[in-house]
Amino acid sequence: MNTLPRVIPLFALLLLIASAFPLHAHDGVRSIAPVLKKVTPAVVNISVSATQQARRNPLLEDPRFRRFFNIPEGGAPRQRRSQSVGSGVIIDADEGLVVTNHHVVNGADAISVTLQDRRRVEAELVGSDPGTDIALLRIDAEDLADLPLGDSERVEVGDFVAAIGNPFGLGQTVTSGIVSALGRSGVIREGFEDFIQTDASINPGNSGGALIDLDGRLLGINTAIIAPAGGNVGIGFAVPVNMMKSVVDQLLEFGEIRRGQLGVIIQDVTPELAEALELPAASGALVAEVVADSAAAAAGIEVGDVVVRFDDEAVEDGADLRNRVGLVRAGESVRLEVLREGRRLKLKAKVGGGSSSSLAAGIAAERLEGASFGEIAADHPLAGEVSGVQVLDVTRGSTAARFGLRPGDIILSVNRRPVPNVSKFSELVGSISGAMAMHVQRGQSRLFIVVQ
Repeated sequence: MNTLPRVIPLFALLLLIASAFPLHAHDGVRSIAPVLKKVTPAVVNISVSATQQARRNPLLEDPRFRRFFNIPEGGAPRQRRSQSVGSGVIIDADEGLVVTNHHVVNGADAISVTLQDRRRVEAELVGSDPGTDIALLRIDAEDLADLPLGDSERVEVGDFVAAIGNPFGLGQTVTSGIVSALGRSGVIREGFEDFIQTDASINPGNSGGALIDLDGRLLGINTAIIAPAGGNVGIGFAVPVNMMKSVVDQLLEFGEIRRGQLGVIIQDVTPELAEALELPAASGALVAEVVADSAAAAAGIEVGDVVVRFDDEAVEDGADLRNRVGLVRAGESVRLEVLREGRRLKLKAKVGGGSSSSLAAGIAAERLEGASFGEIAADHPLAGEVSGVQVLDVTRGSTAARFGLRPGDIILSVNRRPVPNVSKFSELVGSISGAMAMHVQRGQSRLFIVVQ
């Protein structure tokens, strides 16, 4: 078959793109090499070593099972050393501040940073936030380079970008592409998501690396990929730089995130809900429940309200509102605009602290949708005897019910890690992407419930 008629238009299209592409030139060659020479020294390789517990069958933790089969106590679980690699971005050369992903350094015993000039320095963990998957490190080294920060609010679909990182531990690698989509959520289904999607190749090891524009400004921190075959298929995600800046500011000030809470259970406004509630559009966040004595209750928010604006910016859906609230510091005031029975109301709320004593269904992880959790109630039969988080309610037929959770259960640990309070429980389940083995006290018995 003669393909010439197809080739010529494609070639013409490539020439058109090349003419519009704001490339730089060196030795007469159109290239982004001059920009990369300035920015790549600010992208580093990160090596992490950690001690992990060897996996053990959960049944071996059940004393009744051990007695029945005459299995002795196994003693301390076996440990093994693990090594992993990732990427990071120097954002402040004077202070030696390096941003990477929480999942790159989570559980690390030691973190080392390798600079482009092959210097290897030990890093101190300043703080980490599993909710946004951002971690902040500090290194002590001379002659560092940093990346200027861009404005992710000005990014548009179609913008040309480059990704810099350490894929598969090969060493610093640059790939290029465009911004494929904005505001992606539901990718990891945990935490606060407002991802920039790109088709610039991102692979394992790129986590924590830089997504830059063609002027060399940092637009995002590469975080996740959809990889059915284990490698890049052109769908990668980066945490927007504006979200990163908000997290870094708190990590520098407090060493942790003091995340605000509004105190509402929300859901998206579907076209069907918009029609039923006579709303002008299928957008905003519908308030399904208002937590008693919360910031929302004090502000006058009611069940059935649709939050359409937050600090004078439009709210697209429930995830958008959750992201915005989650990046507000506890104690700060915010402006809200809600639709209530055809009227627009402007309200002001002072967001509460993030150490709530209860956790609403689906907030910890979508895998636990249908359950709510809280501190152990004073009238619970096991109050004062065990430490953990109580299952307050489980909706019949929900995801949590199918996994076997029941009201009154006490969750003692998740993947062998104790959960002394709701905040720790939320942090743990929000950081685990694989299977979760929850050790549960039910009455006078204990069992493991595995959540896939």
